[in-house]
Order: sequence, then C-alpha cells, then structure tokens
Amino acid sequence: MAKVILGVTMSLDGFINDRDGKVDSLYPDLDELRNTETLQEAIKNTGAVVMGRRAYAMGDPDEYVGNYEFQVPIFVLTHHVPQKLPKQDDKLTFTFVSDGIESAIVQAKAAAGDKDVQVIGGANTAQQLINAELADELQISIMPVLLGDGLRFFEHVDPKQMKLEKIKVVESAARTDIWFRVVPVATSAART
Repeated sequence: MAKVILGVTMSLDGFINDRDGKVDSLYPDLDELRNTETLQEAIKNTGAVVMGRRAYAMGDPDEYVGNYEFQVPIFVLTHHVPQKLPKQDDKLTFTFVSDGIESAIVQAKAAAGDKDVQVIGGANTAQQLINAELADELQISIMPVLLGDGLRFFEHVDPKQMKLEKIKVVESAARTDIWFRVVPVATSAART
C-alpha cells in the first residue's frame, strides 16, 4: 500500500530555514545529494508529490519538466492558483489545491496508485500534514549546522498526536538521514 512520506532537511538546532527564510546552508551538498542511493530509491518509489506553495516557488516551475527529481504529478497547496500555469508534460503535471491538505493527499494518492506520495514543503505544509494525522513516515535529514533562529519544523505540532518509531538511519559525509514510522497515539495506546 502506498505511503505518505514527509521529507525535510533541518539544522541540528531544529530549523528548516534561517531567520531570512533561506535554506542555502542546509543544502551545501545538493549536487551530491541528487546522486545518492537514498534519493534514487525515493524517485523510483514515488508516484506523486504534494508540495507547499513556497517550495513550488523556490525554483522556476517552468524548469521542473525534465529537471526536477520527481517527474510525477505534483499537487501544490495554495490559497491562490497562479494565472499562468507552468510547463507540463505527460509525466509531470501540476494541480493547484486550494481546499486543504486532506484534499491534496487524497488526490495525490489517487494519482500515485500503489507508489508513495512524497510531501515536500516548509514547516506549514509539514505541520498541517502531521496535525491532520496523514503522514505514514517522516524522513528527516539533519545537517550539522546551527542556524540559531528561523522556522522550526515541529513548532506547531502537538507532540501528543503521534509517536515515532525509528526504522532506518543513513549517514553520508554531510548529513544524517533518519526515517521514522508515524504511529498515531490511538494505535500506540491500544498496544499498551
């Protein structure tokens, strides 16, 4: 069965961007990252992407076709659908979803079939997903940098909403990736 996987890179002190909203110091290894076994496996197993509007706008969306890691349907969470749609092809399409994270996940799961749904975005997208109890796994990449200030990944997440079970750790020269299975509190409580 397809999983909803939330991936994020954060600093050692828990920030996913600095006080100016920049993420450069979290991705000094971006070129190397694209060729890792971890990313290649994610690409192979992903059938759709849910993306926050800010993540979508960080690059030039017209350059996503043929260049973005995930050449699959992309569902962009937004309050405002852009007037000009980006380039698309038969593999990479954009759907702008303005009626919430639940709708985006339902649409992405339908498009993904038996493959995974990757959720990519900032803290707001991640927090909505976690608080709606829609994530099956978290993949957290920790960079050994201290930002001191910025946007915290778990800032508005109720820790009582879930339990995490570590399932895998992968270390590279620059980062440590940790995968967690998300166990809803109700399921976790039923086990005890």
